[in-house]
Amino acid sequence: MTPALSEIARERGIRFFLISFTDLFGTQRAKLVPTAAIDAMATSGAGFAGFATWLDMTPADPDMFALPDTSSLFQLPWKPDVAWMPADLVTPKGISIQQTPRLVLKRVLQQAQDIGYSVKTGVECEYFLLSADGETLSDACDRQIKPCYDQQALMRRFDVIAEICDAMLTLGWGAYQNDHEDANGQFEMNWTYADALVTADRHAFFKYMVKAIAEKHGLRATFMPKPFAHLTGNGCHTHLSVWDAVGTTNLFHDPDGELGLSSLAYHFIGGVLRAAPALCAFTNPTINSYKRINAPATLSGATWSPNTISYSGNNRTHAIRIPEPGRFELRLADGAANPYLLPAALIAAGLDGMVQKRDPGPRYDNNNYTQPLPPDTAKSFPDNLLDALRQLENNSTLHESLGTEFVQSYLKLKHQEWRDYSTQITPWERETTLDC
Repeated sequence: MTPALSEIARERGIRFFLISFTDLFGTQRAKLVPTAAIDAMATSGAGFAGFATWLDMTPADPDMFALPDTSSLFQLPWKPDVAWMPADLVTPKGISIQQTPRLVLKRVLQQAQDIGYSVKTGVECEYFLLSADGETLSDACDRQIKPCYDQQALMRRFDVIAEICDAMLTLGWGAYQNDHEDANGQFEMNWTYADALVTADRHAFFKYMVKAIAEKHGLRATFMPKPFAHLTGNGCHTHLSVWDAVGTTNLFHDPDGELGLSSLAYHFIGGVLRAAPALCAFTNPTINSYKRINAPATLSGATWSPNTISYSGNNRTHAIRIPEPGRFELRLADGAANPYLLPAALIAAGLDGMVQKRDPGPRYDNNNYTQPLPPDTAKSFPDNLLDALRQLENNSTLHESLGTEFVQSYLKLKHQEWRDYSTQITPWERETTLDC
């Protein structure tokens, strides 16, 4: 029998619990609950007003309740008297709220289970460390044109990086490497892949943890897709494999298959490529996202982001890379991607590919930055968020798998965001169109 949270709290010295959920825009919302009240909250949930978050609700809607997943508890290594738990949202009558991102992912994973599959994922989350006000890079000496793997710059931020890595090791994630990335002030930290929901919860917590530890050190961390025009943006490369229902046999692995992948894996890739324009609404969910995937070469010489809907072997210039047998990497997603909606949409597209046996077409091994594929060979990604939203509107596969109610809510709020952006007058407009 699982012990009550209050008992766990007494054993571990926990004073407070963060009951947290992620809304449609990827913002984490939480209530801080004292241990004395946590057992009741674990049963009934913490109450929230839905209109106060990005969930497509009104002030007239009744409160919603966040039911914490007690099996996914993260005790904060840097503040061990606090624990964080992801939660699912329900109505006062206990009915699941369909536009909850974590529930969208769970729904897609159940669809996979229903046809005999489970899914494992891993993510590579890039971020910048900035000054506390967010105006400049935190390290004035980080100025190399090609700063990737720069040992000096990495070690100047050792205190922050080491504390985050130690936290992941304490949590049992299997952290295994940390590096300075391709942009000045940019870092990436890797941990072991796991079941898709486990990875999503860790992804959500990682973003919170990095920001919190950076603040502790007087810095600001950002996962913004493209904070600086001349530097490489923040990607969120996603690795994926499909296993049998109990998760013991990797069905993507075939030692006799091309590049070590099975036909099932190639059908999955075919589904992803077919849905790619609509997937961008989730993999690249902000206006700023399209300044990363549609950018000119950066100071280092390459953006490291894809520009065509194509796949390759161990080649980082395409949207999908096959680095080794048994898995593939989607290089499209960026740091703004919702930790739950990113895998949900990706898996939904891939399941369609497997069921329909979709052909991914030929593999291309060209350098897509210096020898780009012609438009009649490989399509480009949407030019902006509005184009991606329109692609999502017309994609019946994602509507059916993710849930029409959820997709409609997401589109409504994202179209509203686009309209708000369109009313802004930017410095570029004043500089180029203001009459003399």
